[in-house]
Amino acid sequence: MEAQLIGGTPTGVADAVAADLPSRAKSVAAVAAAHALDVDAAARFPAESFAAAKAQRLLGIMVPKTLGGEGGSIGDAADVCYQLGQACSSTGMIYAMHQIKIACITRHMGASVALQQLLRRLCAEQLLLASSTTEGQGGGNIRSSEAPIEPLDGGRIALERKASVISYGAYADGVVTTARRAADASASDQVLVALLKSDYTLTRLQGWNALGMRGTCSEGYMLKANAVADQVLPDPYEVIHARTMVPSAHLLWGSVWTGIAASATARAQAFIRNAMRHSNGQLPPGAPQFTKAMATLRTLRGMLSSSLRRYQHVMDDPQALASLDFQTMITLTKVEASELAASTVMSAMRACGLAGYRNDGDYTLGRHLRDVLSSPIMINNDRILANLATPALMSAIPTSLRE
Repeated sequence: MEAQLIGGTPTGVADAVAADLPSRAKSVAAVAAAHALDVDAAARFPAESFAAAKAQRLLGIMVPKTLGGEGGSIGDAADVCYQLGQACSSTGMIYAMHQIKIACITRHMGASVALQQLLRRLCAEQLLLASSTTEGQGGGNIRSSEAPIEPLDGGRIALERKASVISYGAYADGVVTTARRAADASASDQVLVALLKSDYTLTRLQGWNALGMRGTCSEGYMLKANAVADQVLPDPYEVIHARTMVPSAHLLWGSVWTGIAASATARAQAFIRNAMRHSNGQLPPGAPQFTKAMATLRTLRGMLSSSLRRYQHVMDDPQALASLDFQTMITLTKVEASELAASTVMSAMRACGLAGYRNDGDYTLGRHLRDVLSSPIMINNDRILANLATPALMSAIPTSLRE
């Protein structure tokens, strides 16, 4: 399968990222692939992968050059996610979540000196940021926060938050979390806060023994923080959510899922070719399912690439980003990517038959299937479709294929 998904930076800024980024990502992917089975079996953090990612300086690629980064685009990050997703799903997903937080900070930090310093440290030391957006009884409703920011003397703030999930929280160098703006604010009046490890403590509340994505170590914690008030991003979370969080999450998560699907399809292709070599060129019974996997993978890559190009085209246009058309498109990108990725992996497994169903052998696809089945659940697809029902009724049905 092709290693590249999107094609990197837009025209005119091709020099924004070092030309060797694909080879650096490939190097990290090789390390991730070598340890993927053990990461899954032990449900452990992919430490080797992130040691390699730090050595290759992949964690700051989207940070502006003026702050020590490479000034890369979301397309560059998507291609790295795609490569890592092919090698180790958990590594790819952790990297995607880190880059989503980077996108939020770089696009919404304003003139905050504290956040600029945080990004400089991140690039210099290759720090890994975790994400905390789910809380308490709200579950997957990331547009609602219970815990408020509490003002302290000396320009500082406190936050005590019961987070139902902080993926790889125990292994991260910092965390970016949502919170209620103040004790008297509504649950939807939120801010985003960027914290480094010295700013908070974590008390483990629940473990992580899941079907797939086991290496993300998505445990629950009580987070207690004491930080500089300037570490609160100046833009309201409502703005960050619509302009950056949702588009970045759906595109980068989708890139990881597409990587899983590509890896599964490549394994099915190898199985079909091997079977033909041992049967005088006769196609095995699962060959039609391999064709189906190739078709859905092509559709998936095309859809994701199209959504990414559209986001890059409008990402600096607040009016376009807020439009019903764009918000519906980018939200449905997540639904479509997750469904197509799961379908592709399932077809690849059927193409391999028992060889794919087994947990041993060269063509096993059990880990791929378990990992990709997380995709419809991360921000549940049914919740998304229900929320889009009313806007969909207000949308016009295209009357031409050219619209």
